Amino acid sequence: MASEGENRTTLTPDTPVQYLKGVGPRLAARFEKLGIRTLADLLEHYPRRYLDFTHPYPVAEAPAGVECVVQAELLAKQGGRYAAGGRRVDKATAGDGVATLELTWFNNPYTIQKLEVGQDYYFEGEVSGGLLRRRMTNPQVRTAAQVSDAPLAAIYPQTEGLSSGAIARCVAQLLPHAELLGDPLSPALLEKYRLPGKAQAVRDIHRPPAPGAVQEARRRLIFEELLVLQLGMGLLKSRGSAATGAPMRRADPAPFWAAVPFAPTGAQRRAVDEILSDMAGETSMNRLLQGDVGSGKTLVAAAALWAAIGAGYQGALLAPTELLARQHAESLNRLLAPFGIRVALLTGGVKAAARRTTLAAIRGGEADLVVGTHAILSEGVEFARLGLAVIDEQHRFGVRQRGALADKGANPHLLVMSATPIPRTLGLLIYGDLDISILDELPPGRQPVKTRVMTGERRRDLYGFLDRQIGQGRQVYIVCPAIEESPDGGLAPVKTYYEETAKALLPDRRVGLMHGKLKPKEKAAVMEDFRAGRLDALVSTTVIEVGVDVPNATVMVIENAERYGLSALHQLRGRVGRGAAESWCFLVSDNRAETVQRRLRFLCSTNDGFAVAQYDLETRGPGDFFGSRQHGLPALQIADLAGDTRTLHAAQREAAALLAADPLLSDPGHALLAAEVERMFRRAGPMN
Repeated sequence: MASEGENRTTLTPDTPVQYLKGVGPRLAARFEKLGIRTLADLLEHYPRRYLDFTHPYPVAEAPAGVECVVQAELLAKQGGRYAAGGRRVDKATAGDGVATLELTWFNNPYTIQKLEVGQDYYFEGEVSGGLLRRRMTNPQVRTAAQVSDAPLAAIYPQTEGLSSGAIARCVAQLLPHAELLGDPLSPALLEKYRLPGKAQAVRDIHRPPAPGAVQEARRRLIFEELLVLQLGMGLLKSRGSAATGAPMRRADPAPFWAAVPFAPTGAQRRAVDEILSDMAGETSMNRLLQGDVGSGKTLVAAAALWAAIGAGYQGALLAPTELLARQHAESLNRLLAPFGIRVALLTGGVKAAARRTTLAAIRGGEADLVVGTHAILSEGVEFARLGLAVIDEQHRFGVRQRGALADKGANPHLLVMSATPIPRTLGLLIYGDLDISILDELPPGRQPVKTRVMTGERRRDLYGFLDRQIGQGRQVYIVCPAIEESPDGGLAPVKTYYEETAKALLPDRRVGLMHGKLKPKEKAAVMEDFRAGRLDALVSTTVIEVGVDVPNATVMVIENAERYGLSALHQLRGRVGRGAAESWCFLVSDNRAETVQRRLRFLCSTNDGFAVAQYDLETRGPGDFFGSRQHGLPALQIADLAGDTRTLHAAQREAAALLAADPLLSDPGHALLAAEVERMFRRAGPMN
């Protein structure tokens, strides 16, 4: 079990996984690809599903191409041989009186040596071949006694060079030591919710004695995971609510609204009032401004920055791309210049001399507002008196970047903005450390975008429509999902599409190309040409998804629309309809699957981003909804945010009660809970 210098009695949850028998440094490196570094990580790498050996298929009825269990008698064993390339091949034949199953193992003579002709076995693997003569390659084999002992076989998330079976063997070594993990839940909580202890739950989820045991184990582990996450978010909120380093009186927004050349919506006025009240409090503001595409978040941010700068502080706005940072700098300068506010731009593309001048202006307080990219977070950027930090497109950053920006001042106020609508339950979880303002109105004059689904067969008709729109002085976006040729050949690379489709079908129009592999300056130049009207059409990947504002663009074409989640499609659709003219979004897809068509038709039926987000969550699940980033938070191991809402609410109640009694989890009885919180958030970076 242990390497030299280590024994069973000294194992801890933090013992590196490489010290497990049969692992070593090479296999440990593969485990690390799965986020498994320690013994605790391995014990908490839960199965994604199970194979039920108690319901095996007869040979002839086993589904082809699907992992399944077949029960049959071993009829014959053949001698092993070596194939070209040096691989050893061992074969056997099994049957059940109706059909036969040819079994093949590569480089695994030990399995077939242990099998006895005339005995019944359970073979697990993928079946291929015809109805009466079927095949299975490299099957796992169990005896009736083994099935009786462990009726369900765990199937684990795996990676190249590390199979589910290999993971299962490593986990099996550890299960006798499941108490290593300790139990962060108190006996009172276990009794209140009728939950098993941690060690028992871990054993049962990896090696369930019966199907019912899996459900009880999952219920326990899901509750713990959501409780730990809620405690972490609560601690973040309490740390953020320290005494403000930017005290100010509540500003009256009337002078700001009077200088704005258009009427704000009621939602914008309400959000500004909430923000100004927060900034006049004794603790630092930590607020999320959430609004659908085109709802006017920039105007609200401008009002907040105006108030902070008017109170004698500096402001900072962090954007995810240089393109968006430049756009924000221009629009904020227009809104704030009448008040004498000086706006500086700081991005990675700024030349050394200009950067030095800008840094000196920030340090000396001559720059009232700094708009930029991640460059704002770098060393050497020192604010004279940072009072308000704004983060745009929150989902591109996360917890760590929030903290890094806040560290540029002494507890400044923090406003984060997101155009990604999130169902309320998930908003409470993801942004549990923030108060939330929602912009649920569109500015006057905006028309809903008309959305249609069509197949590639009608592409020539579609391009005729695009040509007519351009002839009327409008501009169009055409989005492709791939920069390069996809492995399955199903996606045309954007460059090929640009040359062979867009330019060919719009021969007399000015068509531009933009994608993620262009240098920042090249992207900025193409986008500026489009914004200035020097291009009629822009063929692009999703780099135009966030924040780009071209009011003259009236048509969005999305090729291979089935490749995107509905929330992503809704974000892309929001790039048009930003002016007063009628606007269109065309979803092009040749995928006729009913589930795909149903999803796309749903998008055509509504322009409500929150309804789209809820539907996307319910139909695709939280993993696809958020993507791999998880909004800067650690990925959940077992909880399902769409299906475990009752457990989430219970965990939220218990976390609130625990933090009310012990705000820092410093009580010795909460030491294990505090350690679990630290471990969970360590996976996403330090808790700032």
